[in-house]
Amino acid sequence: MAESTFQATASDIAGQIGMMWEVLKAPLLVPLLRAAVYICLVMELMLFIERLYMGIVIIIVKLFMKKPDKRYKWEPMADDDLEIGSADFPKVLVQIPMFNEREVYKISIGAACNLSWPSDRLVIQVLDDSTDPIIKDMVETECLRWASKGLNITYQIRESRGGYKAGALKEGLKHNYVKDCEYVVIFDADFRPEPDFLRRSIPFLVHNREIALVQGRWRFVNANECLLTRMQEMSLDYHFTVEQEVGSSTHAFFGFNGTGGIWRIAAINEAGGWKDRTTVEDMDLAVRASLKGWKFVYLGDLQVKSELPSTFKAFRFQQHRWSCGPANLFRKMVMEIVRNKRVNFWKKFYVIYSFFFVRKIIAHMVTFFFFCVVLPLTLLVPEVEVPLWGAIYIPCIITTLNSVGTPRSIHLLFYWILFENVMAFHRTKATFIGLLEAKRANEWVVTEKLGDTLKNKEKSKPAKKARGPLFGDRILPQELGFAVFLFFCGLYDVLYGKRVYFIYVFLQVITFTIAGFGYVGTIVPS
Repeated sequence: MAESTFQATASDIAGQIGMMWEVLKAPLLVPLLRAAVYICLVMELMLFIERLYMGIVIIIVKLFMKKPDKRYKWEPMADDDLEIGSADFPKVLVQIPMFNEREVYKISIGAACNLSWPSDRLVIQVLDDSTDPIIKDMVETECLRWASKGLNITYQIRESRGGYKAGALKEGLKHNYVKDCEYVVIFDADFRPEPDFLRRSIPFLVHNREIALVQGRWRFVNANECLLTRMQEMSLDYHFTVEQEVGSSTHAFFGFNGTGGIWRIAAINEAGGWKDRTTVEDMDLAVRASLKGWKFVYLGDLQVKSELPSTFKAFRFQQHRWSCGPANLFRKMVMEIVRNKRVNFWKKFYVIYSFFFVRKIIAHMVTFFFFCVVLPLTLLVPEVEVPLWGAIYIPCIITTLNSVGTPRSIHLLFYWILFENVMAFHRTKATFIGLLEAKRANEWVVTEKLGDTLKNKEKSKPAKKARGPLFGDRILPQELGFAVFLFFCGLYDVLYGKRVYFIYVFLQVITFTIAGFGYVGTIVPS
């Protein structure tokens, strides 16, 4: 009796839900979903035109444009002369900002100390904001070791971490011993420049007074470590191969990458110095310097080795900062860019529309909303259709264009799409936080670097994996929630639909589930 009553009640509830769905669908859900489809298609077209434009420009650049050393005046630095010494070499400051970098501090300090530049014209400044006293002692000891070899290296600490990296770099420029330095090169703690880095970059600044910044390209020492690092390499290679090259060649402007680049200190001062109003202090300085009329040069063949985050937790924090910061900076600077009278209309249009709006905002939103929300919802509402050109053709072309930076990973392209859709959820959330200047807008979590930890672990006996908190670090409810939502949409399409989108949806379910359970990247015992 009770069982039949329960079944009748469940049947009644299901019937009421179905009735409500039919009542609301036609007058409310269909128009809203159709409007969402149109908005997403417009955003997709904007992204497609942007990618196509950059693809055409990069072909022209590679085939017809001269290389930077031909476009600008460039002469090699003369070797040290026994009579005049190193007087012809400008004095250069090397800044290495650090925060609890136990695994990589020796790498960056050693690489900086091995730069091929006269020692009396080089000042190395280790800006250590570490909170761990043991690590601080280790870094200071390493600096003293190199100082004993005759290197002009200084260990600097602050009383507080105010302003984070921007605060450390700003404080470093205030010391009297750097007043004579004309240029400053910045290397994060995991960056390993080649010895000739300064000899190849400094001549651009010496012989071209209008150039403020020379940016090198990142190369990744751990790209083959796991699938997560391969995915990152594909995204960043496109950024450097296409986006930075196009900006440098067409408008002499691009976003400073925060490391692996050398600045004219006079340009930093004229632009107002380092500011900590966003989590992208590097991009902030680049935009302000560009508005003052300074030019930037990107050197694709000036490569600096670095490390990619190989844990999903570290990667998520990094992507939050890289997505939230530009959106927040756009909010703060858009009107300043519009009102600026020192740069021409086309450069302002490029910075506002292409650099900020399409790449930093639209790209994240259309990836997440269209492919993870709107398209799956249309499976539940068959009255709303997405044209094939919007659902398949244009996305395939955009994806193909994105693959040009890393041809060796083209076989991973389809999984890269699925993974980027998962990360688009985090990036979109961070973008809204930045635009609205919400609670986490100024959150700064230093990206964890592992150095040779994994390599050393493999050589030693396997250690027991540390058991951290179940939720937050390993199990991510939001990703799993999206996996459930997508699974329901795909199952509905299998049972009642007439489309084949369920194939893509189920594959996306698998990717969200893998991410939701934390099986992405390396898991390093602590």
